[in-house]
Amino acid sequence: MSGRAVVQAYQYALDPTPEQERTLRSHCGAQRYAFNWGLRLVRANLDQRAAERSYGITDAGLTPSSNWSAYGLRKTWNQRKDEVAPWWSENSKEAYSSGLANLASALRNWNDSRTGKRAGRVVRFPRFKSKRVAGSCRFSTGAFGLVEDDRRHVRLPRIGTVRTHESTRKLFRHLQRGTARVRSATVAHRLGRWQVSFSVEITRVDPAPTRPGEVVGIDLGVRYLAVLSTGETVPNPRPLETALPRLRRFRRRMSRRSGPDRRTGQLPSRRWLRARARISALHLMIRSGMLGNRGLARRVADVGMAEFRRQIEYKAAWSGVRVQRADRWFPSSRTCSGCGVVRTKLRLSERTFDCEHCGVVMDRDHNAARNLAALAGAQAADTSSLSRRATENGPAGNPRQTCIARATGNATGSPTRATRRREAMAQDTFSDVSRTVSE
Repeated sequence: MSGRAVVQAYQYALDPTPEQERTLRSHCGAQRYAFNWGLRLVRANLDQRAAERSYGITDAGLTPSSNWSAYGLRKTWNQRKDEVAPWWSENSKEAYSSGLANLASALRNWNDSRTGKRAGRVVRFPRFKSKRVAGSCRFSTGAFGLVEDDRRHVRLPRIGTVRTHESTRKLFRHLQRGTARVRSATVAHRLGRWQVSFSVEITRVDPAPTRPGEVVGIDLGVRYLAVLSTGETVPNPRPLETALPRLRRFRRRMSRRSGPDRRTGQLPSRRWLRARARISALHLMIRSGMLGNRGLARRVADVGMAEFRRQIEYKAAWSGVRVQRADRWFPSSRTCSGCGVVRTKLRLSERTFDCEHCGVVMDRDHNAARNLAALAGAQAADTSSLSRRATENGPAGNPRQTCIARATGNATGSPTRATRRREAMAQDTFSDVSRTVSE
């Protein structure tokens, strides 16, 4: 079977020496300095042009705009680095180049969002990076990667050989076979320790699906992370609920330390700083988004549905499995998987689905998973017809708009906007993230 080239990330925790840790912090600070320097340059140019326009100067007479591209920013930096940063030679040139490349990407996203070229949420103008935020540094040229015949060390430019906290044998074997190529290395300080992430172009040879043609429906929820149409359940690990007692304990410990006082100018103690660092690391572990239902917000955020979908989609692509996402308004929970009758109401507290038409009684999540499997099977059987209907009936003829396969039975018509909003937050909270996986 021929392999496919994909890009994967391999991340390892580092155990640097005190001298190496100082060098790592210096490189991260250099990237932050280059980012802030370039942002200050671009903002001054924009402010100057805005002031000249306010005086009635035409566009032809305005100060020339600065070049926002990564190449233009690096060129300007190389011309002025001896003046603005005489110490630049202490770090690798990649530290400054990566900071300017990040700035160019941020400015491009802001400009595309402002001019309507970028869809989605509005992107704000870049802000200056603070010393308090954990830094990072990316290396794309120079001597970096794994050490030959050594599975516990990595090599980084200007930093040298750094010991890893864990073995790198998985990546080492791919490099030894010649099926992988390291593209870049990113060093960052997260969760209280240094980590390196390698971007690797790897040739994958995945086995063919063992059961081709089989369809599995997946319904996500709070009680179980996932309920399959086959009846299997995946337990919810609940990382947020597990971490909350530790967070309370750390906050009590921090309250007993001597913190900063702006009135008297008192500096925080080292014990207070260490306690705050532990709390910040714990927040990074449990950070996630919330939903509109305030009664379920914390538990829904604890599930991590977006992360589940992300991992399912990219792992399925590797194995040749097709993933279909049900439409947000598809009534998977309110539809009977036996006869197809759609109930008008189904409260969130009703955990058992009881069909009055055919007498089917089963768990509501299992019923929803079976409906999702049926939806995927119908779409797979008539893909061309569904694509044509989506193109003709979708808004502005968008072929990417999901086409809803209506369930047969007694429906009550299209719900109002207020009813849809209540159903999205209560009855069908998890319908919009339900998945159907077909092999």
